[in-house]
Amino acid sequence: MQFIERAVWFIENRFAEDITLDDIADVGGVSRFHLSRSFATLTGHSVMGYVRARRLTTAAERLVGGAPDILAVALDAGYGSHEAFTRAFRDQFNQTPEQVRAQGVADPSRLVEPLRIDETLLVELPEPRIEDCRPMRIAGLAERYTFMTNHSIPSLWQRFAPHVGYMPGQIGAFTYGVVADFEEDCSFGYLAGVEVSPNADLDEGMGYIDIPAQRYAIFAHAGHISTMRRTAYSIWAQYFPGSLHVPTGGPSFERYGAEHDAETGHGLVEVWIPIRLD
Repeated sequence: MQFIERAVWFIENRFAEDITLDDIADVGGVSRFHLSRSFATLTGHSVMGYVRARRLTTAAERLVGGAPDILAVALDAGYGSHEAFTRAFRDQFNQTPEQVRAQGVADPSRLVEPLRIDETLLVELPEPRIEDCRPMRIAGLAERYTFMTNHSIPSLWQRFAPHVGYMPGQIGAFTYGVVADFEEDCSFGYLAGVEVSPNADLDEGMGYIDIPAQRYAIFAHAGHISTMRRTAYSIWAQYFPGSLHVPTGGPSFERYGAEHDAETGHGLVEVWIPIRLD
C-alpha cells in the first residue's frame, strides 16, 4: 500500500508542475503498468486523469474564490493557453471558467478531492499457487470498460450465459472472464467466454483472444462474487508490492468452475495474474 500513498503524496505536492507517469512510478518504486493497474483498481481513476482532475479542481476553487485573471489560473494549472484550459475545464465541470467564477460549481461531485486509500477493503489473501499454463484461445462476448463503468460486466455475462456449452469447438467446462489491453487511461477489454479450439468456426458476434503460454500467480476468491473487488484490491495493493513476483501486464482472467454457482454468485473463483518467469 505504501507505494500508492507515496504516489498520491507526490501528486498532491507536485500536480501544478509538469510531472509524468514515469516520475510518479519512480517515486512509488514500481513499473508504469503496476502503478496504472493498481491505482485504477484502488481509486477508480487513471493516474494522469487524477492529476488533471486535481489541477482543475484547484483551479475551480480559485475561480469560485474570485480569482480575477483566468489566464493566470490556467497557467498555474499547467495549461499554456486560455483555450486549452477552457476545453479541459468544460470537460471536467460542464461549465466554462467564467461560469464557475460567476455562479459556482453546478455539480460539486465533479470536484476531485485528495485521495484517501480505503484500507477497510483489504483482506487476508491465501498464498497464491504458482502455475505454468499452456496457450489458450478464449472466445465469447467482449466489451470495453473502465473502472468507473465495470459495474456493467454482469450484464455481459447474462448475454453470454446461454452460449455456455454450445460454443463451437468448446474445450472443457470452465468459463473465463479475461482482462486484456489495459490502458493508462483506465480502460480495458473484458471478454466473457470459454476455451475453444484454435480452428473453431465462431458464431457471428463472437470474439476471441489468444492467451500465450504464461506463468501465473493464482488467487482463490471464496466469497460471494459481489465482494470480488476486495480480492482485487488486496492483490494489487498488498500482495504484489511485497512480493518477489512481478506482474507482466499480459492478459489476466477469472476462472469459474464447478465450485462456483452462477445462479447465486457463491463459490470459488480463481484469479489468474501472469507473472514474469524467474
